[in-house]
Amino acid sequence: MATIKKDPVLVVLQLSGGNDYMNTIVPYTDGLYHDNRKAVALTEDQVLHIDGGFGLNPAMGPLKALYDQNKMAIIHGVGYPDSPRSHFRSMDIWHTCEPETLGTEGWLGLATRDLDPQKENIVTAVSFGPSLFRAMVLPGVPVACVDNLESYGLLTGISGEQQRDQILDRFSRMYAPEIGNDVVTEYLGQTGLEAMKGADILKVAPEKYSSGVEYADTTIAQKLRGVAQVHLAGLGTRIFYCDHGSFDSHANQGSMHHTLWTDVSQAIDDFFTDLREHDAADDVILLMFSEFGRRVRDNGSGTDHGAAGAAFVIGDAIKGGQYGEFPSLKPGDLQQGDLGPNMDFRGLYSTVLENWFGLDFKPIVKGTFEAPRFL
Repeated sequence: MATIKKDPVLVVLQLSGGNDYMNTIVPYTDGLYHDNRKAVALTEDQVLHIDGGFGLNPAMGPLKALYDQNKMAIIHGVGYPDSPRSHFRSMDIWHTCEPETLGTEGWLGLATRDLDPQKENIVTAVSFGPSLFRAMVLPGVPVACVDNLESYGLLTGISGEQQRDQILDRFSRMYAPEIGNDVVTEYLGQTGLEAMKGADILKVAPEKYSSGVEYADTTIAQKLRGVAQVHLAGLGTRIFYCDHGSFDSHANQGSMHHTLWTDVSQAIDDFFTDLREHDAADDVILLMFSEFGRRVRDNGSGTDHGAAGAAFVIGDAIKGGQYGEFPSLKPGDLQQGDLGPNMDFRGLYSTVLENWFGLDFKPIVKGTFEAPRFL
């Protein structure tokens, strides 16, 4: 277990839409990769070479530097059995650790409850974005929701109450058809006021913040800047959640994927540079995942929904490198034309919960799974 002086903090960055695993961690030495990807394959001279005959997407330069410093772990073949290849259902499985049934408890909601069982700090968990993420949801557990920290509660921007109401309304419209109006209404009734109070506490963060880092004017950079502001304000937040996308690259994948990874890579680099400038990076790790990968064979312009994907964990405390195996591209090993997952995502969560937070992971992930030891 890592030696930690300060309370450990987790930032989750969700790559929404299904990031293309094979064009992120590129098996450029495998002829089957090039045979299947006539339209979107990246060549040996394009990728950023790492060990094992793989290369990172050429837009991932800042992340390659973190990998070379042993501060980034790549988790291969992440997923779960029988992928539904549906954005909503797959993301819901990642959020609740329930592949077989519709879960009502977010894995980070459960973690928040265990980290702060007396609810002493209503900003223990903070969700950044236009909607509340199901991973953070557990009835009775407060989660602070904020879309834009800079404009929150200011006369020039949307009012705090309006922002809160919009976030909770999106949550209701998104999840009520799946898990039922009663469950959603009960949760929102318990959570709405706490979400508002929590977001009001967060307002002080930009006022306390100064930095020599100039974040890019992209949505993901501004979200991570908001995370840095709250972390550096010393409000006791232990879990942050945000997303970026869409990575749903059915068409025009080349330029789209390059732009997405350019923005994500630079934003993460700026974020950790900012934390290090304030001597506040050693207690923070960032977990990055997508709900599924893409199909092995391209469609002539992009790639369609697949199964296995890659996850990343970044931070000064991380034992960098590659974990697990890149799934076989041999036709007989594919699952309905997709890479077969060989690392259950719940094992990835287990490592974070046990080795970072010191929590009992079994009730949260609903079992025991092979766990990559990057901490």
